[in-house]
Amino acid sequence: MPELPEVETVARGLARVMEGDRFRHVVLNRKDLRFPFPPGFAGRLEGQKVESVTRRAKYIVAHLSHGDVLLMHLGMSGRFLIQEGETEAQPGRFYHDDAKTNAATDPHAHVIFTFESGAEVVYCDPRRFGMMDLFARSHLSDHRLLKDIGIEPLGNALSGAFLNHALRGKNMPLKAALLDQKIIAGIGNIYACEALFRSGLSPRRLARTITSAAGNTARTERLSDAIRAVLNDAVAAGGSTLRDYVQTDGELGYFQHSFEVYDRAGDGCMRPGCSGTVNRIVQSNRSTYFCPSCQR
Repeated sequence: MPELPEVETVARGLARVMEGDRFRHVVLNRKDLRFPFPPGFAGRLEGQKVESVTRRAKYIVAHLSHGDVLLMHLGMSGRFLIQEGETEAQPGRFYHDDAKTNAATDPHAHVIFTFESGAEVVYCDPRRFGMMDLFARSHLSDHRLLKDIGIEPLGNALSGAFLNHALRGKNMPLKAALLDQKIIAGIGNIYACEALFRSGLSPRRLARTITSAAGNTARTERLSDAIRAVLNDAVAAGGSTLRDYVQTDGELGYFQHSFEVYDRAGDGCMRPGCSGTVNRIVQSNRSTYFCPSCQR
């Protein structure tokens, strides 16, 4: 599943095309994705201007001129294809994915947005785990998919003090706590592994063991700094686990070549002075990569 930097990169790619433009025509090639489209979905979009395209956790949020919000999620295999004249671009091809997307021939092209400028944005999704919803902006904060989501890891709310408070008394493994979307929004498996490595913390230790009743600790500070740094590095690289994705400025996203532990089982640890070997274990049915020698 695409993680936060991938979704951020896709959102930026869509913003470049959609912001300031107006839906001219919307085609739905099926009645549902993961959920049915809301009643009148296509007709309600047509004529609306896109004021902004942003991200909340792993959701793409488009604010529209009539006071509506278009909420979109990529699911496991969702892709957007942008067509502008003869130019075709895909904002996001992912590390574990070899799919090729072509709107003209793809049987999984389920939604086609045509804009007044002539640009087309096509949503393709072979597994149909993605979703789209359309609702009044006043309901954004209490939408059923958003109301219980935790803080944004790239926002000012993330700090050592926040982690100290949020993880107090939690007897789950530290990595599982980082993947809890009710605590922090959008951190996925890859970035949890990378952040824990950068902070020198074991994914197996209990979350409560890095906290203190006296306030934030050196461990929670290191972890909050590592989360922010690895996500910012990934976004700056073009979406991190994106492969062969050309950003709006023409640069490629290759952060997967900077993985320090993820998908490196059996390789030597990259931390200077550490002679350990990267291990792979399974936690909550997800692969975890870490160095047991320097992550404690």
